[in-house]
Amino acid sequence: MDLTQGTIEEKTYRAKKVMLWFGIISLIMSFAGWTSAFIVSSKRPDWLTDFQLPNAFIISTILILISSITFYFAKKALEKGNRQTTTILLFATLGLGIAFIYNQFSGFKEIIDAGYYFTGPTSNITMSYVYVIAIMHIIHVIVGLICLIVVIYNHFKQKYSPTKMLGFELAATFWHFVDFLWLYLFLFLYFFK
Repeated sequence: MDLTQGTIEEKTYRAKKVMLWFGIISLIMSFAGWTSAFIVSSKRPDWLTDFQLPNAFIISTILILISSITFYFAKKALEKGNRQTTTILLFATLGLGIAFIYNQFSGFKEIIDAGYYFTGPTSNITMSYVYVIAIMHIIHVIVGLICLIVVIYNHFKQKYSPTKMLGFELAATFWHFVDFLWLYLFLFLYFFK
């Protein structure tokens, strides 16, 4: 199939999807760099090998995975023309995303309560990496929440329909990516010491 063929709307649709995937690939490369640096740094003599991730990180992982499910079913409801169910599921996704961030900060509090700060005399390189990786992910979840708020706004303005849902699809793709990125990061930090 020739990607240059089709109506202006079809070309725009394809171009926006490709741009999103370029952005996602660059994010994958960034987080691959941070996790690679984590692995290389783990050879340092001051590396913590017995740290435990905060329980709040486990809870946040469950919340963000559920949010992917609610966003998926919101899209399915929209495809069926069920606006009310779409609205409920979009708000559920938003609430779960906010709860994810809350639990991440609760996790940081657990790390601080254990005596590990990001910098300073009681900081540790291991936990500093955990801070950086988690904070960079939180920033991307915030971007996802902004996209979700735009989707909710456009949904109320009835800009989406079963046949016209590009913005909805782009936001859903980014949200699912951010969710599965956290799953990877959590498993990486949980198992790699």
